Amino acid sequence: MHTNIDTHRIVSICEDTLETPNVKTLIFQDNLSFKAKPGQFLMVWIPGVEELPMSVMVSNTNDNAAITVKKYGIGSTALFQKKKGDVIGIRGPYGNYFRVSKKQKKVILIGGGTGLVPLMRLSVILNKMQISCTLIIGARSKPEILFYNFAKKILQNTKHKIIVTTEDGSFGIKGYPTDALIKILEHDKFDMAYTCGPELMMKKVYDISISYDLSLQASLERYMKCGVGICASCCINDKLVCTDGTVFNNKELKMMTDFGLIYRNKSGIKSHY
Repeated sequence: MHTNIDTHRIVSICEDTLETPNVKTLIFQDNLSFKAKPGQFLMVWIPGVEELPMSVMVSNTNDNAAITVKKYGIGSTALFQKKKGDVIGIRGPYGNYFRVSKKQKKVILIGGGTGLVPLMRLSVILNKMQISCTLIIGARSKPEILFYNFAKKILQNTKHKIIVTTEDGSFGIKGYPTDALIKILEHDKFDMAYTCGPELMMKKVYDISISYDLSLQASLERYMKCGVGICASCCINDKLVCTDGTVFNNKELKMMTDFGLIYRNKSGIKSHY
């Protein structure tokens, strides 16, 4: 049993589940990852390819953890192609995490794509604490919707509502998660909002939260090479997503003027969204 999160652990994939044609969840045994808090991440090594930061997904088996990967670049495609019996390397979990207070009675979660992963882990806690939860799931189309039925199971013991938005209108509400958020906030109030997904979506969620005086926690995703604050490739202004985050609140986001506007590529060069 490992006790040091910086130890590079080689694990064998014990189960792989195809979520959509381009998204797969890989389950493996690791007690440190099993104990990860929602919003924390692992550095996942794909042998012979590269190392990627990945949020920790829910696993129902003790000492097991999971990651959900979308086939996109070289590294994520190589990871997506892994199957039961293959090995990967992991270290972590790193970073801070979503905070939940006993004072919270009603919260709202806004997620898009694989950004739903830490929100699923958060939902487990909300269910245990029986905190009323509204979850907005965003996808481009019906075949790309993630975790809809899984979220229902996770939240089965607390009052909840799950809303799906698709950009093409093939399921649920036509539009973006932020469109649904505005409609909900026009007639309902919440103690806290939690979000993770594409940065432009989260920037919109942040702007909406300011307009409605809604407290917010956002789990940011940036390119990372080390995950431990050395390379600074994940910086936003003077903050490092890997060590200062991944979760930031309203006040912190207000000071991060690059949020939703500027990102860094693999070479560290600034680019505009």
